[in-house]
Amino acid sequence: MIWTLIVGAVIGAIGGSLSGRGKQMGCLFNIIAGLAGSYIGQAIFGHWGPHLAGMALVPSILGAVVVVAVVSFFTGRR
Repeated sequence: MIWTLIVGAVIGAIGGSLSGRGKQMGCLFNIIAGLAGSYIGQAIFGHWGPHLAGMALVPSILGAVVVVAVVSFFTGRR
């Protein structure tokens, strides 16, 4: 469980830095964006690439970029 949260936080941080919009969001948002991005990314792009803590890393990062971009669009954060 803790390992999943750590991997989710790292995925969320990478997704935020790739989108250029996740700098002000904070650590808790990185965890949520990483976990939600993992779910969404694997649903859209599949389960290919390396896996860590039960998450396919490449689709998870792509999903986290989408989640960060959508949330920052609706909250107005840049």
